Amino acid sequence: MGRKTKKNTKGNAAQNQPPASSSKQEAAAAPPPELPKAAKKDVAELVTQLLEKCSKPPESGAKEWEDYPDIHGLVEKIRKIQSVLAPPESSRADQFPAFISWLNSNGVDTSAVQIAEFPEVGHGLKATRDLKEAEKLLQIPRKLMFTVDSAKQTALGPLIAEDKILQVMPNVILALHLLNEKLNPQSFWKPYIDILPTQYSTPLYWGPDDLQLLKGSPVQGDAISQYRNIARQYAYFYRLLQKNPAASKLLLKDNFTFENYRWAVSSVMTRQNQIPARDGSRATLGLIPLWDMCNHTNGIYTSDYNAEADACECYCLKDFAPDQQILIFYGPRSNGEFLVHNGFVYADNEHDQLRLKLGISKGDSLFALKSELLGKLSLPPSRSFFLHRGRFPVDGDLLAFLRVFSMDEDTLKSNYSGETAPGPEELEALKDENQQVNSDNEDKVWSFLQTRASLLLRAYPCSLEDDESVLQQADSSDVAKMASQLRIGERRILQNTVDYAEKKKDDLKSSS
Repeated sequence: MGRKTKKNTKGNAAQNQPPASSSKQEAAAAPPPELPKAAKKDVAELVTQLLEKCSKPPESGAKEWEDYPDIHGLVEKIRKIQSVLAPPESSRADQFPAFISWLNSNGVDTSAVQIAEFPEVGHGLKATRDLKEAEKLLQIPRKLMFTVDSAKQTALGPLIAEDKILQVMPNVILALHLLNEKLNPQSFWKPYIDILPTQYSTPLYWGPDDLQLLKGSPVQGDAISQYRNIARQYAYFYRLLQKNPAASKLLLKDNFTFENYRWAVSSVMTRQNQIPARDGSRATLGLIPLWDMCNHTNGIYTSDYNAEADACECYCLKDFAPDQQILIFYGPRSNGEFLVHNGFVYADNEHDQLRLKLGISKGDSLFALKSELLGKLSLPPSRSFFLHRGRFPVDGDLLAFLRVFSMDEDTLKSNYSGETAPGPEELEALKDENQQVNSDNEDKVWSFLQTRASLLLRAYPCSLEDDESVLQQADSSDVAKMASQLRIGERRILQNTVDYAEKKKDDLKSSS
């Protein structure tokens, strides 16, 4: 499988219309199995409870975890009742020849690549011959892409037109589109849908014990929040599909299980890309067959959208020898983002970063003055910042926030408010490490950051050595390895921040 989401494509679109399943085709398809009336009633009651539970304002921190067992418990009850609707298992590999044939018959040259399975990462693409850097590797025409626009041309169109929530959630439109086409044996995209993974390694598939492995990391909160959001979406759209007459012709109406929705959401989440709409006036979301099987490495974007050909084009990131795995760059994302949205952690991620939540207390007597100054920097008084991997862990936004956060009343009033309010250049200087407000303020900045990073390091439940040991143990689960690899990267960022802040403090002392 291609385990990760790919880059956003760019460009203008021509006017070709992609094929779409017709309502007649959908109506002619064999109906999927249905739950008995009593089971449907039980599911409906559980869905109502789930929607109520998930619709309450989410808590943060430890309280966020407290809500999770109840939500997970309701979902598991729904899954148990719906388990009788699970389709028989099939082999992905058996479907690859039909998929390649479908691509070839629709104008895709696949002679340079072959689907293969690789250790650790699963399925991907390998080169069948010598390929040179910047050589065109693949060209996938729009008619093969699975898009929001193609969804609107199917029986989903009337439902999309009626539901305002669905209209602002293109990723959900794609997920419902994918499910409806999966249930249609005459779907144009059947060869593509048949080769998609049957499940994923994202935290949506993790249990409570697995999520506990993320303790100490801000990613745990992200994973719980994602699960809550998907559960709420499922409950909302389950009720919509049952009650809205516009859903009456949809094959997914009576087979909208949580398992199916989780699968569809995960398929979209791990593969969605921005592509130009047909008229070129906006971007839309879509899935791009075959191209989405390439796995990730560090590098630069090597794909774009060819407006004249109305196709996505992918070029080689580097030279590839025969039988070598073909890799592309997904974008500058943190390992936390990769884990939550793609289900993997990339050990050598050059763009790794750690989220850091900071805020000025409304009880601070200088809250108004500090907020006003931050506003001039386009920074709110409370938000998430990032600590980065590499030589410079602190970016300009974080540095400016900490400098304002650490300012005393005299500094604020004398230098940054009223008639002494700084101009744009002076404001930008707050983001520059080579300049400073004053030595006292600078010492407070780096002392605060050093203390905060040290506290975050101590929040992990196990040591760096423990995590490194997990990676070496043959019997460690894939989830445990991902969690350990994530923590190792986060620890390195935090320790680097501690050391960097210490050096900054030493520089201050030596210059005074």
